[in-house]
Amino acid sequence: MKKQTQLIILFFFLGFINAQDVEEVVVTSSLTDQSQIEDAVHIVSKDELTNKGTASLGEALDNLLGVANADYGAAVGQPVIRGMSGSRVKVLSNGMVVRDVSSLGPDHPNNIDLSNAQQVEVVRGPSSLLYSNGTIGGIINVVDNTIARTDFVGTNGNFSHEIQEVNSGEVTGFNLQTNQSGVNISFGLLDAVFDNYEIPGGSIMHDEDHDEHEDEEHEMGAETVLANSDYEVQNARFGVSTTGDWGYVGFSLVNREGMNGIPYHGEEHGGHEEDEDHDEDEDHDEHEGHDEHEGERIFANHTSDIFTLEGSYNLNGELVKGIDFFMRSSDYSLTEQHAEEEHHEEGHDEDHDEDHDEHGHEEGPTTFENEATEFGVTLDLSNENLSQKVAFNVAEEDMSIIGEEAFMNPVNSEEFTVGYYLNTQFRELNVDFGMRFDDITRSGSVTEEHHDEDEHEEEEEHGEMESYDLDFQTASYALQVSQDWSDDLTVSLGFSNVERAPGAQELFMNGPHLATGRFEVGDVNLTSEVSNNVDFSLDYERDGMFAKASFYANTVDNYIYLMDETEEDHEDHEDEDHEDHHGDMILANYLQQDAEFTGNEIVVGRTMDLRNGNLTVSLGRDSVTGKFNADSAEESYVPRMTPVRTFFDVNYDSPDYSAGVSFKDVKSQYKTAIGETATDGFLLVDMNVAKEFVLSQDVGMTVSFFAKNLMDERARNHTSFVKNQVPLAGRNIGFKFNITF
Repeated sequence: MKKQTQLIILFFFLGFINAQDVEEVVVTSSLTDQSQIEDAVHIVSKDELTNKGTASLGEALDNLLGVANADYGAAVGQPVIRGMSGSRVKVLSNGMVVRDVSSLGPDHPNNIDLSNAQQVEVVRGPSSLLYSNGTIGGIINVVDNTIARTDFVGTNGNFSHEIQEVNSGEVTGFNLQTNQSGVNISFGLLDAVFDNYEIPGGSIMHDEDHDEHEDEEHEMGAETVLANSDYEVQNARFGVSTTGDWGYVGFSLVNREGMNGIPYHGEEHGGHEEDEDHDEDEDHDEHEGHDEHEGERIFANHTSDIFTLEGSYNLNGELVKGIDFFMRSSDYSLTEQHAEEEHHEEGHDEDHDEDHDEHGHEEGPTTFENEATEFGVTLDLSNENLSQKVAFNVAEEDMSIIGEEAFMNPVNSEEFTVGYYLNTQFRELNVDFGMRFDDITRSGSVTEEHHDEDEHEEEEEHGEMESYDLDFQTASYALQVSQDWSDDLTVSLGFSNVERAPGAQELFMNGPHLATGRFEVGDVNLTSEVSNNVDFSLDYERDGMFAKASFYANTVDNYIYLMDETEEDHEDHEDEDHEDHHGDMILANYLQQDAEFTGNEIVVGRTMDLRNGNLTVSLGRDSVTGKFNADSAEESYVPRMTPVRTFFDVNYDSPDYSAGVSFKDVKSQYKTAIGETATDGFLLVDMNVAKEFVLSQDVGMTVSFFAKNLMDERARNHTSFVKNQVPLAGRNIGFKFNITF
């Protein structure tokens, strides 16, 4: 480890000699004037993504102000924006919604590929309505050039290889772009394999129910490796397009396959009336809690096929200037499975194995599927005085869960959207306005199970299924006004009223969700959420000094949340001989209550010109508080809220060298919901160094070195459902080279 520390110091100081030029970026997700509202978007460049090592979507964006990560191990990182998560944050690929099953469970990865991303656009809050597919929390749009909108020049590509220490990870990628006879062809492959990652000792917190630990909630484990935290991904993509003065048209095919271990899995104890031996071991089972799967290999295989057709046609007519269109068909499948580790299989006789299966320790597979089709058209109706567009969108989505742990019946969703967007200059004010109307139908069913015992005390299950066709009609609008008060200062004020229809899982879920360790129950009577948001921003820049600040208040009527039963209610269920068949799992219901989110994001810094480059130093802080508007005097907080965070960054850039070090101080989170435990704070130190080499006239190479969690800090995200059982990785040293031609 001493050699690694010396290597880190050497690379860091070498970095302060000479970085790659920052290319001009365009906000592709904008539906109005890109040049006017791009300040509302945080752009993460390709270099920022590649030089810091492969990571999940949430982890890759976790150092942005206002953006956090709800992780479930290294393979899964669902982004949280200003305290909003789940279906309130839409993940887009080239402006189109990613249709996977991440909304059905926090252990499901986002079906997105960052390896070929040209940039990632992050829009915070309901003002994302001014961009494609906006929602209450915000949007994250991953942009690539699989379908080229402008012609490639000649043939170019890259080959890259990356290694990581904390998980013995290896990532290999290849991309090729060429123009042949006026046809643009894009091709890419990715293969990534990561083993279980290392954690600092004492990071895992085990639940304790022993009498001798009656006064303790948790016991710190001595594990230094997180079991079932491994994952692998294989991507293949192919795109073709042709362009001209008339516009462009093209299509792409993307295949993604992968596997990820599931590092935490709840137990459905008591969900079955076992034999007498089970009753005798009841105390032992209760103590075992969620550790009963400790000897098992628990993992998920996922695969997806996505076909996209998109284009743009320049009409240059008096009314309609142009038409943009797209069609996307996606087929996504994720299968969770259980398998005994080899050393646990030895010495088991057949009778024991049969009993083992009977008690649910080797459950059958459960498959989550999402088949979706989406079509959209945008008409450009701009004129000399304003930029305006009308957008139409139609989508159909079929979600199903089939297998041993299915907790929701199949759901069909149909969506129709019409939106109007404009940008104009009114005197000294720049005005952006957007409104949209959505008609969403969700068709599903709920099965109420009844358990009866016959004279031999054998349990029989009966289910009564009731079907529902629920229609939600929502209307939303957003207005943003900005003005340059001086050459150095820009001020903007935004108002929005955005409605969100309940998701499929919030309406129809009804069963044990072992990924969260809860028996979750939806409510078909839920109504749409309504967000009323005010956002005030300042942007200052002068002589290398810069400062940005945003303050917001977001009142959400009928906020939908998952509420755990109290400890007293849980004990009452256990005393009822499992009448409700929740076992000793926590019963959690989807409820609605008015809530208010307030927060701010502030950053100040300075860029200094040095002899061979420039040095940028910045200090940032973000804070968000979510409270329910309860009638009681006691404060009631929204669950899993992002704690206060402070960021200190130092970055050096020159023509062929870059280096940076960042400090992220995450405060303790004690503003917790009822029944939610607090989370200790931590300090993460990351760094990265990259240097470019010219190998020949047409061949170059970039070598990058990165280190994460240099201090090997014990850390866990309060936003995670499994923060206690699935901590963040320990110190991770990585190296990557990228050859371009």
